[in-house]
Amino acid sequence: QVQLVESGGGLVQAGGSLRLSCTASGGTFVRYAMAWFRQAPGKEREFLAAVNNSGGRTYYSDSAKGRFTISRDNTKNTVYLQMNILKPEDTAVYYCAADSSTWGRNMGEYWGQGTQVTVSS
Repeated sequence: QVQLVESGGGLVQAGGSLRLSCTASGGTFVRYAMAWFRQAPGKEREFLAAVNNSGGRTYYSDSAKGRFTISRDNTKNTVYLQMNILKPEDTAVYYCAADSSTWGRNMGEYWGQGTQVTVSS
């Protein structure tokens, strides 16, 4: 059983940056591909970015491409999401996910509890 804990969310002005972290415990981190999703009020959960087990391959949604960067540090059991040039429409709860059998927008074997990101205009 893998536990995922996100951190780094908060309130930021439009145009600013945030870096989210997600630390895993209870499993062998390198076995899992990792991803970030978000869910805004009244909307479905949206895939943002994924990184494979080694960190050598990444995949982004169109909404994340160019502004968001996913990375991982297997020595720290942590995946990151660097978010730049934030917009009010980026306001959402951000979740990380881990999956041992697939990677990409269909991942979701394990989920974190989420961290709130609010972007003010």
